[in-house]
Amino acid sequence: MVPWEGYVSDETMGTFAPIVLYWVYAGGYQLILHRRPLERYRLHTRAEEEEKNLVSLPAVVRGVLLQQLVQAIVAMILFMVTSDSSVTVVQPPIVVQIFQFLIAMLMMDSWQYFVHRYMHQNKFLYRHIHSQHHRLIVPYAIGALYNHPLEGLLLDTLGGAISFLVSGMTPRTAVFFFCFAVLKTVDDHCGLWLPYNIFQNLFQNNTAYHDIHHQLQGTKYNYSQPFFSIWDRILGTHMPYNLVSRKEGGFEARPLRD
Repeated sequence: MVPWEGYVSDETMGTFAPIVLYWVYAGGYQLILHRRPLERYRLHTRAEEEEKNLVSLPAVVRGVLLQQLVQAIVAMILFMVTSDSSVTVVQPPIVVQIFQFLIAMLMMDSWQYFVHRYMHQNKFLYRHIHSQHHRLIVPYAIGALYNHPLEGLLLDTLGGAISFLVSGMTPRTAVFFFCFAVLKTVDDHCGLWLPYNIFQNLFQNNTAYHDIHHQLQGTKYNYSQPFFSIWDRILGTHMPYNLVSRKEGGFEARPLRD
């Protein structure tokens, strides 16, 4: 039993809940990001954000909305193709759902690692497509899905669809998986190192880990996203770092390689 049962279908929730959650969670971060008490948790100063970022907030919002439009269309098609209205879908036991969840996480990580890495290694793709995301040298939450539309389709939308299909999860389980993936992706770009943040404490691939990738000396490292750092460690693209306190307040993720 889920709160939306009897009101909207699992397929509708799987399509639109992650989008709504993105703006609620990222919007919450955006509202608190410039609060003075939180200066001591920032990974970059406000001056760095204003000086280094190459795209305005309104342009970022428009870019994210465009990606989410494509995402919603693909999700509706995916659910329409894979669903059979003549069959009642029965949720598998919770143990099976957890296993499907883990398979989907590993599948998404694998897909995004290799596509993401190739977009850095191919000069044409980086210059014309992936460099759009790296206009945010100082990441913030609303910019988590700020990508070139083609990258958004290949990396995030197609990666999510493949994870859903390979794991064999039901649309209801997919609601929770896609929402979880959205929360983790937004958190990885939030720009804050918070002491009680569950994502930052449980996952090595977290805000500081991804911040290294957005720095100029880290663009060839830490490709893994959004959950684990497995492929970076196996294939030698892992960049270790120290998280140090700045004199003026906040933290700095410092790469341990030149």
